[in-house]
Amino acid sequence: MSPHATGRRRTHRLVAGGVPLAVIAALAAAGPAAGAGGGHADEAHVVRTATLDDIPLAAFSNALLPGSVADDRGVDLGGIGSDLYPAGRRGEFWTVTDRGPNGQIKVDGKKRRTFPVPGFDPAIVKIRVTGSAVKVLDAIPITTASGKAVTGLPNQEGRDEAPYTYDARTPLTYDPNGLDTEGIVRAADGSFWLVDEYGPSLVHASARGKVLTRYVPEGLGLTGTDYRVVEALPSVLLHRKTNRGFEGLAQLPGGDLVMAVQSPLSLPDADAGEASRTTRLLRFSPKKKAITAEYAYRFDPVNVVDPSEGDTSELKISSVVAVGGNRLLVEERTDKAARLQLVRLDRSANILGSRWDDDATSPSLEQLDDPAASGVPVLPKRLVVDLGTVAGVPGKIEGIARVDHDTLALINDNDFGMTDGADAFDARGRLVDSGVETSVIYVRLPRGI
Repeated sequence: MSPHATGRRRTHRLVAGGVPLAVIAALAAAGPAAGAGGGHADEAHVVRTATLDDIPLAAFSNALLPGSVADDRGVDLGGIGSDLYPAGRRGEFWTVTDRGPNGQIKVDGKKRRTFPVPGFDPAIVKIRVTGSAVKVLDAIPITTASGKAVTGLPNQEGRDEAPYTYDARTPLTYDPNGLDTEGIVRAADGSFWLVDEYGPSLVHASARGKVLTRYVPEGLGLTGTDYRVVEALPSVLLHRKTNRGFEGLAQLPGGDLVMAVQSPLSLPDADAGEASRTTRLLRFSPKKKAITAEYAYRFDPVNVVDPSEGDTSELKISSVVAVGGNRLLVEERTDKAARLQLVRLDRSANILGSRWDDDATSPSLEQLDDPAASGVPVLPKRLVVDLGTVAGVPGKIEGIARVDHDTLALINDNDFGMTDGADAFDARGRLVDSGVETSVIYVRLPRGI
């Protein structure tokens, strides 16, 4: 039993019959009741907090794909906070897990990426917020064309981090099918669109989670997959920072998709990417099956986003939300703070196919101290809310959904209760849980969007 389950009621009952996890009720969730948070009418404030109860990860995964997880090492279901998308009924949302429990341990002075539950398969999870509880209504495994787990393991040796067991001692095998899913929307036909960090890639999956097509950058050369791969994204995306590929995904009213690159590209090198405040948004037409526009997005200085942080490389986009027309909410964050900016995707700001997509351009877009002064049409933005100043909002908010004209639902990524370092697991190889829970937080804004 994970440490944070002490004194709480755990839910183990799964519905049998071969269906992919019809219902797991998450009861007795801790946390403030609906309406908690207070605040003034002229300030953004929390009006509801709901928490996901403990669900053993092996039970969850094996209900979807029997035998996929032999030992969950005491890890509970988590990581569903990678994104949040309205499911139609009030209080119901689609979420998606990331690649699963993972961490870093230093060995001989070098960090190794660990995967304590390598059999974990990323999943689409439907939830309902009821009072102070987050309940799982359904879950859909993300699978290959033949119905096998895509897994969350890295794809390509030499490009992605090498995967290791929980103790960082034993190498694991790369998996070209692996996905680190970080964004989700549902199309009108019931299928899903997801974004992935590894490629980075845009993934089209059926209503039951089967990957139909994975769109990747030109020149990626990903082979050996058990699904269709199409090189339809700009090759400049090959310069994505490790673990900082696509993170946010929005669906515009007409059906077009907008993906956000989480951090500035490492162009021409890693140092340039670490120091840069300019990242990119891309527009994709499902009808044309092609990128139709690209935009330069400029972060605020890191100490403006998070007064406690001085490292520019900690800036990330984790969520983009369509709010009508060509307008988007864009979340700029560190792990401790986040601000939501409103932007409009103007046609005149399109840089697709320009010299900024040529990795030989010098200085690169990422190296420009003032892109606008160099003729780059940077997207204008307006601050909607500084979540770092709103009492009751946890860190690492990765999913945002619009509930109504003045209310947002937020969800945090609890990293499956994982922490980095050799102390993440005890001497028996069981998780030493961080105690961070998955929560959905409703925030009311003083003005509508």
